[in-house]
Amino acid sequence: MRLIIAEKPSLARAIADALPVKATRREGYLEAGDTVVSWCLGHLLEQAAPERYDPRYKQWRLDDLPIVPERWQLVPRSQARAQLAVLRKLVKGADSVVHAGDPDREGQLLVQEVLNHLNWNRPTQRLLVQDLNRPAVARALASLEDNQRYQPLYAAAEARSRADWLYGINLTRAWTLIGRQAGFDGLLSVGRVQTPVLGLVVRRDRDIAAFEPKPFYLLWADLKVARGALRAWWQPGERHLLDGTCFDEQGRLLDPRPAEALAQRLVGAQGHLVELDQKRKRQAAPLPYSLSSLQIDAARRHGLSAKRVLDVCQTLYERHQLITYPRSDCRYLPAAHHREAARTLTDACRLDGQLQEWVGRADFGLRSKAWDDTKVGAHHALAPTGRPADLNRLSRDEANLFRLIARNVLAQFYPALETYETRAVFELIGERFQAQGREVLEPGWKPLFTTRDDVPALPPLTRGETASVTDASCEARETRPPEPFTDASLIKAMMNIARYVEDPAVKRTLRESDGLGTEATRAGIIETLLTRGYLVRDGKAIRATRTGHALIDSLPPAATRPERTALWEQRLSAIAENQDAPAPFLTALIEDLHALLAQADAGRLNQALAASAQSTAPVTPPPKRGRRATSGRKAGARRSRGHNSSSSSRSTSGSSNTTPKGKPTRARRARKPDA
Repeated sequence: MRLIIAEKPSLARAIADALPVKATRREGYLEAGDTVVSWCLGHLLEQAAPERYDPRYKQWRLDDLPIVPERWQLVPRSQARAQLAVLRKLVKGADSVVHAGDPDREGQLLVQEVLNHLNWNRPTQRLLVQDLNRPAVARALASLEDNQRYQPLYAAAEARSRADWLYGINLTRAWTLIGRQAGFDGLLSVGRVQTPVLGLVVRRDRDIAAFEPKPFYLLWADLKVARGALRAWWQPGERHLLDGTCFDEQGRLLDPRPAEALAQRLVGAQGHLVELDQKRKRQAAPLPYSLSSLQIDAARRHGLSAKRVLDVCQTLYERHQLITYPRSDCRYLPAAHHREAARTLTDACRLDGQLQEWVGRADFGLRSKAWDDTKVGAHHALAPTGRPADLNRLSRDEANLFRLIARNVLAQFYPALETYETRAVFELIGERFQAQGREVLEPGWKPLFTTRDDVPALPPLTRGETASVTDASCEARETRPPEPFTDASLIKAMMNIARYVEDPAVKRTLRESDGLGTEATRAGIIETLLTRGYLVRDGKAIRATRTGHALIDSLPPAATRPERTALWEQRLSAIAENQDAPAPFLTALIEDLHALLAQADAGRLNQALAASAQSTAPVTPPPKRGRRATSGRKAGARRSRGHNSSSSSRSTSGSSNTTPKGKPTRARRARKPDA
């Protein structure tokens, strides 16, 4: 009997549907002749709790830290025991096993750790499925590989899992315990990813609070030219900019008097066009979505949180089977999909008038840069599967997200946006004034996104032609503070975290990696910080609470910044590429932990808590109505789940640790992410 173990039930069903023999549903698996397809439910196993290694760890004590297991243990998740029992029975009767986890580090770990736990040590094949279309799954079944080839991926994922456990368990216990000493009655959770994300928000909030608006001034002139009129803006020359009393380092005019004096002289003055730069530009359509880019657009366009976008996409993928795998960090599509795109998109969009209209105008003979096998990794961009989507039967959020996903793929079959852009510089009374304009020559894909162009066209111009000033004025403006983070901008910041670090080497590594978190975990990280009371929503804005501010202030700066993720990613990538071993990476982390734990200081935390109480930051939100604070063993077990906030969202991480007895908590239990 051949046993195929999929990462999740939806993948198992897709694999069974692609087999030549019709599958029969059994308890916990699908049977198709001599092939049996079963599944995991996300992670069936989790890192053992500290007390599993030694009962004394049930009580939280600073003297026990750092806790470092000599021999790592995995234990079954309580809700996964039944499925694990099914797999145990099937593995015993199998002649061969096919590993069908998702084609990435975490997918390799998820199934491999189950096989190891069940003592399967015979040769294993690897099935790599990137979407659930039957033809795609059939192609993958016809090209199985040796699972041994992917063991470095497994080693890297296992090292990441253990490192996050070490980091989260030890620092969370340390800071929670010094919090007790400082009089804080609650969990202070620390994680490799969640804490730098919190640090981003805290620093942004402080930049906003410390911001002092400053006035600056702009001088404009309305000009009449041979074939129309336009508005041009003063471009101060070097002789003006060198005057530090009138201009700041960004070239903004701080004193209105020079501009007001010029405005009085300008009206009625004559000048001429001294520079004319005109270019025809082509802009390709935006690429199909990755999960994060969809979360950004959906937040801006429809006001959806990152977690809501992920949940809706999972429903579109698993229940409705309308889109391909959503937890993808890729914005490119396999070349083979291009040949099927006309049929796939026509079928997917035929039940919606708007989408049908877009399909009707598409030119499926076009091929954009989105179809590129060299850019497709473990997953490809989000795309419709070809199953007809009746948007009237979907929820509003489901319909909105499906339309966005279909639109970005359809846009690949539209011509480029072509514009004619003009920059004109006029010389008036010895000063230079600049005007810019854009004329749309070929709208191409643009009408699928918006019909508005914010830059108007300039009238036809000729170098050297004269211009007369009909009006001029000095316009007062004011510098604006940074915008508070929203779901969209926080996800974008996590994706582009390199911009928040200064070290060039670290910047380079973060640009090459996924940034902070992954496509699958970013939404969950934000929700975890909200649930634990470190962040709070204020309309669309996301702000840090007083507890969040105090936690960041009490931690060593290195724990609150993203550089650690870059350093980890360097080592993990080397392990995944079989260029390094996990042991040195974990040894270095343990040394780092000793240094961090030495900086756990109740006095410093007490000062941070006192300072935060005097700040204008929002207070930590109370628990939802109907939830009571808990204490002792039960409270600790609830609070400790999810310490390791950088773990894959395919499992609930953390353990059933307990806090010092009799200590109530205001922290709420983190919602378990979907498998």
